[in-house]
Order: sequence, then structure tokens, then C-alpha cells
Amino acid sequence: MNDIRRTILWVIFGFSMVLLWDQWQIHNGKKATFFPGATPPAVTAAAPAAAKPGLDSGVPNAVAPAAPVAGAIPAAAPAAPVTPKVRFDVTTDVVKLTFDTEGGSLVRAEFLKHIDMANKSHNFVLLDDSKIGIYLAQTGVVAGTTGGSFPTHKTPTTVTGPRTLADGENELVLQFTSADVGGIKLVKTYTIRRGAYDIAVKHTLTNTSAAPIAPQLYLQLVRDGNKPAGESSFYSTFTGPAVYTEAKKYQKVEFADIKKKKADYEKTANNGYVAMVQHYFASAWILPEGVERTFSLDGVDIGAEMADCCYRATMVAPLSTIEPGASKSMDATFFAGPQEEKKLEALAKGLELVKDYGWLTILAKPLYWLLDQLHTVIQNWGWSIVALVLLLKIAFYWLNAKAYASMAKMKAVNPKIMEMRERLKDNPQQMQQEMMRIYREEKVNPMGGCFPIMVQIPVFIALYWVLLSSVEMRNAPWALWIHDLSSPDPYFILPLVMTLTTLLQTALNPAPPDPMQAKMMWFMPLIFSVMFFFFPAGLVLYWITNNILSIAQQWIINTRMGVPPQFNLPKFK
Repeated sequence: MNDIRRTILWVIFGFSMVLLWDQWQIHNGKKATFFPGATPPAVTAAAPAAAKPGLDSGVPNAVAPAAPVAGAIPAAAPAAPVTPKVRFDVTTDVVKLTFDTEGGSLVRAEFLKHIDMANKSHNFVLLDDSKIGIYLAQTGVVAGTTGGSFPTHKTPTTVTGPRTLADGENELVLQFTSADVGGIKLVKTYTIRRGAYDIAVKHTLTNTSAAPIAPQLYLQLVRDGNKPAGESSFYSTFTGPAVYTEAKKYQKVEFADIKKKKADYEKTANNGYVAMVQHYFASAWILPEGVERTFSLDGVDIGAEMADCCYRATMVAPLSTIEPGASKSMDATFFAGPQEEKKLEALAKGLELVKDYGWLTILAKPLYWLLDQLHTVIQNWGWSIVALVLLLKIAFYWLNAKAYASMAKMKAVNPKIMEMRERLKDNPQQMQQEMMRIYREEKVNPMGGCFPIMVQIPVFIALYWVLLSSVEMRNAPWALWIHDLSSPDPYFILPLVMTLTTLLQTALNPAPPDPMQAKMMWFMPLIFSVMFFFFPAGLVLYWITNNILSIAQQWIINTRMGVPPQFNLPKFK
């Protein structure tokens, strides 16, 4: 019975991991690893322009506070002078930003503190506008109930302000000013701070016409549908847009669902943000609480060279009526940077959810907090992982002790069980009755070791997601040859150690009398271990630590109960 229980646990655990991994791949738009089916294309075509006014221009439709208003927005403002667009860089201590005078858009963001894992001689680039990828942050003005054509992200602007954050200065201010278009002059002011990945963006609209105007401000992120370069094929994280509101909380949306027009998300709110999310990094447009806004996710054409390439996440906010000669302003925040949980929490409510732990967020967040506190003391993420697993083992010591004590009792009676099975192998019914009699006399519960272990599984899965999602692991060294906890061990030493410790755990268990069970007991750990040859070193380190501590505890408990540990090597005859 002990052998059957162990075999069932291994099979359930291993097969569950396979199914979870397979569905994870499908969920994130990748081909299934074990059960392949139809895979949605990474780069998809947008809907026909006729079906969505304003699509070709990349400018959103005008919307009222709660419902769409008919009317398309032209690609560029007709009244604006023809001015060649100019791109220029602005550099701070943490980021190099590229702006375009066409619309005052942000078209590139290079992070000076994060290297590109696919090419470690370069810095990581999130936003980009090149043949390699499209990822842009744009804003502009569209018509409200009064109609009209106003400055958009296609409208030429003039710019003033410094290009580099000077020594001793904590911020720099750029100001983009449009011409008078449709009776509106737009001034867009970016305030970029030292050490920050968030930018304050103020939009000031002046009514230069003789009639009242009720315009609307749009903020959008435009991105191609490709996965980030260099992402592992052995594990996948979400890439795509997300919408956050108080009512529906954090809603991820697949690119494939946008293409099929099956995207499900909250459309209107007076709070929240729109974001584009990928592994370790994200961007988001944030408006102040209380401002009415409408969300939309759709496809967009951005030009002849990259037609039908991209998706956009848009947030539109109506402004109250602007009287002739008057001005109105609306503040917004743009974030583009690493998913550093504490900084995201401080920036906007719910923004930390772009660091996606999935359904185990309630467990993962306190685990990350504890890991971060340990790192504050230890100052090494690798040793912090070891310390965290040790603390979890201490926390679950009595649960593990009960499980291992039950296993030790099963191991003690296993010779009787094996002898009885051999003696009664031709009488299965009597064998079962005799087995239950032995368990009653020895006061052994065959399932006594299952529940304590099952209780801990969600905690360790949550820790797995913490380590996989935390940008702090990126390019973080541990010791010796491990210089990056987010990348696989270059020499496969850690995966080999993990495989050996997993097999050692298996060898400490009683050898099942059934040859098929014996094979399963050894093949499942091997199959499971193979995946870890391609997993980040931080994840493998966590698993090795857990294995070693489990072996030590099992060894001590067996010895105390008078069941000397012994290694049961496989017999596949």
C-alpha cells in the first residue's frame, strides 16, 4: 500500500506539472509542448479599416463618457504646417528615451541598468520603432460631442527643453507644442525625474476658436504581437495588454482574443490604467482617480512598411467644455520599466499586478516580501533563496515530521507487507484483507503522509512563480560560476545536482515489489528533472535546497524512529 501511495503521488504530481506547463504554453500563445494543437499566430492582422474608423491612422475613435460617438479622425491634422519630424534622445541616470516631434510621442526606451539577455553587450530596449519591433507610447486629442479635428500623435510639434539630466539636477522638463489645429493648441509637457521610470505627462489644451469645444484626450500603447526575443521555449510568461479597474481588477487579454474580437475586459471606469506586459518589464498609462475614462483594445495599422502588424491599448478621457480663449489641463503618468513590485505599488493602485503571479497571488506576494526582506540583510539573491526555503521548511517542520513519521512506519512494516503479498499473490481478496489487518495492528495510516505534503504544494508553487517573475533575479549573481539567476546554468551543474538529489530521495523510499511501480518511481523524477536543465538557475537552486532539506529531515526522523535509512536501487528485470 505504501508503494502504491508513493507511486500515485509521483504520477499525480508529475502529470499535473506536465498539464500545467502545457496549458501555460497555450495560455500565452505558444505551441503546446506535450499536446500540440492549433497555435495562434504571434503577429496578427488588424480588422479592416472600414470596420473601425480611425484604424489606419492609429488614432482612436471619438468616444463620449460612456458610449462611442460616430465619426472618424483623420490621420494628420489638416491645418498643421508640413514640418519634417525630428527624433532626439533624452538621457537620465537610468534610462535613455527617444522622442519624436511628430505628436511628441515616445518611440524608444533603453534601460541603462538592465542588459539585453539575448545580447549582453547591449542595454535592454523596451519601447522601440524599428524593423525589429514596434512598441510606442502616444497621446493626442480627439473630438467629443461637438465634433472637430484636433492635434493627434500625427501632428507636428515644436520642442523645448534639455536633452540630458545635468549633474545636481533631479528632473528635466520637455515641452511639445502643436500648431492650432481645429481650434485647439496642445502643449504636452514631460517631466522626467532622476532614478525614475515613471514620467509625469501634462496635457494643456487651449481653445483658440470662437466657439466652445468639448474634446477628449487619448493615451495609447501600440505594440507588435511578437514574444520578447530570447524567451525560453521551456517556460512561457504572458505578453500582451492588460486593463485594471476597481470593479474587475487586473484583466489580461490575449493578442489572439483581440484579433478574434473576443476580448473580455471592463470598458468604462473612473479609475485604473491600461498596460502592455511582458516578462520582467511593462509599460502603462495612468490617469488620476475619479477621471472618467473608456478603455479599448484593438488592432492598428501604423504605416505601409508595418501594415496590419500591431495592437493598441487605449484609454480615452473626456474633458469638460473649453470656452473660447480658455485652457484646460489633464495630468497623466506614463510608466515604462522593470516590474519592481514595491515601486509599482507606490506608483498606482493595482499597478504591481503587472508582475503576474496568477491564481496564487495571495500566497506569492507575502513570499516575495519575505524574500526581499532577507535580501536586505543578506545582500545576495541566491543566498536569500536558500534562506527563504530554509524558513519555509522550519515553518512546515511539524507537517513534514508527521508525513515522514508516517512514511517511516510504512517502511517498518513494508517487509511484512512484501512477504504477505508474495504468499497470497494468487488470492487478491485475502491479500487485501490481510494488508488492512497488518495496518490496524501496527497502527499505520497508509495515507498519513499525503495530506501534510499536499498542504505545502501551493506554497512552493507560489514561490516558483515569485522566482520566475522577479526582475531582481535578472543578471543577479549567486556564487562561483552562477552570474545570472534568471538564466540557465551554463555548465548544467545545478540541474545535475538537482537530478541526483531527486534520485536520492527516491532511493530512500522502500522499493516497490511491482516492477512497473519500480520503473515509475525512477522514471518520473528523471523526466521531471530534464525540464530543469533549461530553467533559470534561481529556480533550480530553490529546488535543490528543498530536496536537500527534505532528505535531511527524512533521514533524521527515520533514524529517531528506529528505521535505519537505506538506499533501494532500481531493479528493472
